[in-house]
Amino acid sequence: MHRRGTLTAALAALVAVGAPVGCAAPPRDAGWAERRPLGRELPVSRPSASADAPEPVRRPADAGPLGLREALALALLGNPELAVASWQVRVREGELLQAGLLPNPELEVEVEEFGGSDDRAAFDSAETTVVMSQVIPLGGKIGAGARVAELERDLAGWDFEATRLEVLAATAMAFVRAVAAQRRLALAEESLELAEQVFEVIRERVAAGKVSPLEENRSGVALAATRIARARAERSLLAARSQLAARWGGGVDEVAAVEGDLERLVAPPALARLTETASQSPRIARWEAETAHRLAALAREESAAWPDLTASGGLSRFEETDDWAFIAGLSIDLPFFDRNQGGVEAAKHEVARAREQRRAAVVSLRAALAMAYYELVAAFEEATSLRDEVLPAARRAFDASREAYERGKVGYLDVLDAQRTLFEVRGQYVDALSSYHESVAEVEGLVAAPLLPEADAPDREEKDDDDESD
Repeated sequence: MHRRGTLTAALAALVAVGAPVGCAAPPRDAGWAERRPLGRELPVSRPSASADAPEPVRRPADAGPLGLREALALALLGNPELAVASWQVRVREGELLQAGLLPNPELEVEVEEFGGSDDRAAFDSAETTVVMSQVIPLGGKIGAGARVAELERDLAGWDFEATRLEVLAATAMAFVRAVAAQRRLALAEESLELAEQVFEVIRERVAAGKVSPLEENRSGVALAATRIARARAERSLLAARSQLAARWGGGVDEVAAVEGDLERLVAPPALARLTETASQSPRIARWEAETAHRLAALAREESAAWPDLTASGGLSRFEETDDWAFIAGLSIDLPFFDRNQGGVEAAKHEVARAREQRRAAVVSLRAALAMAYYELVAAFEEATSLRDEVLPAARRAFDASREAYERGKVGYLDVLDAQRTLFEVRGQYVDALSSYHESVAEVEGLVAAPLLPEADAPDREEKDDDDESD
């Protein structure tokens, strides 16, 4: 039977190679990435030390119209995807704690020279040995593993921050769609009211014998089509409200109405300024921690080339002579063949790959930002042109044609054409406003900062930065 080193010698050797005897618990909440400016003042739900799932976020059905700020706050507190990302940080914290711990010592009890024949039949000649052994990781394995786990926790924090920004952008877009759908329903109702007015005028003129009954039939068909459009707009609003409530896991009954100003249009800043701001995006900022993680993983693989030392010590008792003696031993693998060459080589390539991945992330972000920016500019120009030029002209044309028709100067087809043009332009204007504000939300999510100045941004009141739910 082989015996290896004393426990005291094992601990002395452990200190001598610079490896920690144990690891203190890492500080809590150290892995959460610093919040980017976008939505920084809004509270975010973070899981506590318990493993209990938080209560679902619910908004009372009689809470009144929903504003953008409240929608964002509800999403940050109740979004399921964000909750998953937050628990991942807690998972990594537990793995970091585990990575800094020493292997447990092993206790071995062995009894020899008993249960045989003659003098060895009983325990009178038995030899009892009690040995405690400890594996001593050499080469800084524990420290290297803890560093890898620490950076993995930090990366989970960056992923949480990236998810937080995605939730903000997606919720803002859903809110804009709900406001636009509500606006389209109001437009459809107004269009229906105008169509009914035109129908009544035509019916009166038909009754007076001034126009053909054929025009009344045409007006009735247009009125029926407008009613169908109104019903479609109502269903679209219901779907938009449902999509918005889903951002925090709620139901459509929690969003009876939304309150937002689509008319607010602010010229976009220069693309160069936005590109510079985008460097603070988690999609870019996380790569500093990612590169450090790959380097730490390389150090861990290099430390794995060192064989571990196993030290043991204990006592042996000899029943036959009633004597006892110390035993001690050391053992170590001989790295003749496996020095973790492949692991080290792969880790080196991972470091190089991280640098290329960062460059690819920068290129991808800039491309996405450029696309979203030019869509924003196009929507802004279209909305302002419709508001300042096309919409007033269409309104004047409709009013003039209706007045001329009532005086018998033009036919019904002229009124119908002017009415259809007005409705189409107004719908196009709502679409342009919705596209503008959705593009604003998308660009803000990419650059991780508010696009509009605080004075111009709707629903952004001052709020304490320390208002946070843990």
